[in-house]
Amino acid sequence: MIKNKIIILILVAFATITNAQNTLDVMVWDAENKEVLIGATLLLKGTTNGVSTDVDGLATLKNIPNGEQIISISFIGYEEEHLRLKFPIESAKVYSILLNPSDTKIDEIIIEATRGNRTVANLPTRTEVLTEEIDELEQFQRNNDLVTGSLEQQEAVLTNITNSINRARTLVVQAGSGILSDPDKRAIGAELEQIKLEIFDLMNTQDADGNYIYAGYQSANQAFTYNPAATGNAISFSGDAGVSFIQLSNSSTIQSTSNGYEVFENVLSRFKFSVTSDTVSSLSNATVSEQGTFDTFFNKNYDPVTSANNDYQITFLASGEAQLTNLGTGAVVDTVGFESGKAFTVKGMQFTASAVAGDTIEFSLDAPEKKSMAQTLHEVQEILMDSTIDNSALQEAIADSLVGLDNGLEKISLERASIGSRLNIAESTYESNLDMEIAAKSSRSAIQDVDYAEASSEFAKQETALEAAWASFPQVSNLSLFNYI
Repeated sequence: MIKNKIIILILVAFATITNAQNTLDVMVWDAENKEVLIGATLLLKGTTNGVSTDVDGLATLKNIPNGEQIISISFIGYEEEHLRLKFPIESAKVYSILLNPSDTKIDEIIIEATRGNRTVANLPTRTEVLTEEIDELEQFQRNNDLVTGSLEQQEAVLTNITNSINRARTLVVQAGSGILSDPDKRAIGAELEQIKLEIFDLMNTQDADGNYIYAGYQSANQAFTYNPAATGNAISFSGDAGVSFIQLSNSSTIQSTSNGYEVFENVLSRFKFSVTSDTVSSLSNATVSEQGTFDTFFNKNYDPVTSANNDYQITFLASGEAQLTNLGTGAVVDTVGFESGKAFTVKGMQFTASAVAGDTIEFSLDAPEKKSMAQTLHEVQEILMDSTIDNSALQEAIADSLVGLDNGLEKISLERASIGSRLNIAESTYESNLDMEIAAKSSRSAIQDVDYAEASSEFAKQETALEAAWASFPQVSNLSLFNYI
């Protein structure tokens, strides 16, 4: 009886584990011409679980945990889209996603095919055509070797940066524990500085020819520069937006480099707000206490065009409530309970104020900032090295750095998924080209090379005829006119 119960428990546990893993079928299309996109990337947000679409534009993402998940769909030169789904999905189906071409123009470097248009007058022989085709395929294979090497180098760089950032993140969390002495904080700051310099060097990685792989078309110069005395970001991107493509077949090109700005510096910093004025008797606290809730509020309401729509007012009502209003639109956003002198939270923002009915607090949503993870480490490392910084400022800096590092890791995860997709395309194209090269060489050989069986037979016949000639020669040579008299 006990044995049976154990077996039942094992089966239930197994079923639970199995059911926690889901699959999702997605077909990706070009929104303009309605053609499928081959090699588009699906990535489970917050993980490295990704997959690329096949020749039919279809991809199956596996091992998706239960619960609400976000799947990003991206393709080079197109705007990224997202699917927000709750797993397990009630009914299985194939989701169709339309990607819109990006407005950003990407310059291309393409190695053209060797064959051009021909006329009847200069039409080459079959062997010449095959030779040209073989030469072209061999060039494509050399291109493939180059792009594969470049992508593998980029993958190694991103892996090393990920490992360094994970170590830095652990140190930042330790620094925010509130139990460390100033010397302990300075020690963490010193280690973070070394990690910062390691990441800086990795972002300036050079290839075998000495070119900086993330500098765009300015590859002779460093992609990133470091100026500790700068008034703005100490670490900044110095390259351009150029990316290179290389041709792998007559119909296929692949991106061989990535833009350093997009990979490392185009990383959103922590969303924040700033108090602009107030009429309360005291305001002892105004911070983001629930970052996820505030991020949702920020993403929904921040207006990059009309700055007035980013201004808000909290009005304290006689009913014992605090009312949040958008000053630009006049819309009431939220109303929460309030007790003077005690903390209250609205849309992820926490305030502690001594106020009476009619008092107000005005604040603005700060414009989003973008910075590299190296710059993020630079800023928190400087805070840790400064013993005059109070704990509230330190905690704010730590919160900023953790969000920046997490966003940077997500950016790198997307790039690694893209590299993996491109490597898969390169591998499949290489195999296809190899098959075509073998077929072309076989066809040329059939035309050019000697048929040894036929040649051997012909040689035997010629040899027999020669031997007969030699045998008859003495008799013929001894003949004279007297033989006929």
